[in-house]
Amino acid sequence: MDMNDMLKNKRQLFWLLQLAGWSGWAMSFYLGVIMWGSPPERYYFYLPLIATIGMLLTLALRALYRHMWEMELTRRIVVIVAGSYAAGLVWMATRATLFHQLYPEARKAAERHGMELLSYFDGAVSAFWVMLVWSALYFGIKNYMLAQEEKERVLKALSMAHEVKLKMLRYQLNPHFLFNTLNAISTLILDKNNALANVMVTRLSRFLRYTLDNDPMQKVTVANEVEALRLYLDIEKVRFDERLQLHFEVQDEVLEALMPSLLLQPLVENSIKYAIAHAVNGGYISVKAYQEGQRLCLQVADDGPGLAPGSKAAEGNEGVGIANCRERIQEIYGEQQAFELSTTDPHGLTINIGIPLEFGSRDS
Repeated sequence: MDMNDMLKNKRQLFWLLQLAGWSGWAMSFYLGVIMWGSPPERYYFYLPLIATIGMLLTLALRALYRHMWEMELTRRIVVIVAGSYAAGLVWMATRATLFHQLYPEARKAAERHGMELLSYFDGAVSAFWVMLVWSALYFGIKNYMLAQEEKERVLKALSMAHEVKLKMLRYQLNPHFLFNTLNAISTLILDKNNALANVMVTRLSRFLRYTLDNDPMQKVTVANEVEALRLYLDIEKVRFDERLQLHFEVQDEVLEALMPSLLLQPLVENSIKYAIAHAVNGGYISVKAYQEGQRLCLQVADDGPGLAPGSKAAEGNEGVGIANCRERIQEIYGEQQAFELSTTDPHGLTINIGIPLEFGSRDS
């Protein structure tokens, strides 16, 4: 069982610390007796017995402290000191009674030398300090565990908020895409081009199934992302036909690299909206994925108006797609990501993304 599991099982941790603490006290007490002389007979019975009694008294202190937990600090300190003192007196009185019953000759020797009262006083002070240290440790450990629980609750709340935000960003499908696709299907049906309409419906259903089947909190391989992108572009090819020219350039080395699912689709959709849909002769869209050091580099470029003066991009209106993508990778990778917009030569928009290169499980 690791430390986190142990912290969650408070009862088990309490008893483990109790046994360890009182065993440590008994061992140190025994070593002290050895240093000052040889222990009397049957000490193996006496020492565990008084340690057990001390542990039982701390259970009473624990019940007291749990009852007064909500008290103000000053009153709590008074109760802790008074409780520790009372427990120390009871413990010392019990120890003295047991010691005198088991070793009557030691009591007689102490009485002859007039040391019995002094010995009891020293023992009572020592017992008080043991109980006070136990109390301090109890409050210290309990406050630490409460702080850890509060920290865990805060982290869980932040994680849930982070997850909700990522899912919200991931599921923000551009309604224009669905509207345009359904409108194109409707037009094909009116033109009695049922075969092509059926193909478009099939491709749309495959793409939507992919978006629903993939958890936005998981990452997919570059190969899967490109496949999903092709599903989307198959639909758009029906709408634009030869006006939409596509170019894919994906290095074999990064096919199994991991990336957020459907990260590129909103960027390609943005290019179609601004570079293809409004151009009489259409245009091209280029998608690249390659490795650069320990980074996975992704690029989407088009030959539309890009960042030219007066364009919508230049006016600061990035659209849902680019803003969504920028925010998603910021949420996932923080300062380890890069997202840059630049001009395609001779004209157009190029979007470059850099994220940490990672391979392995997709359930990250």
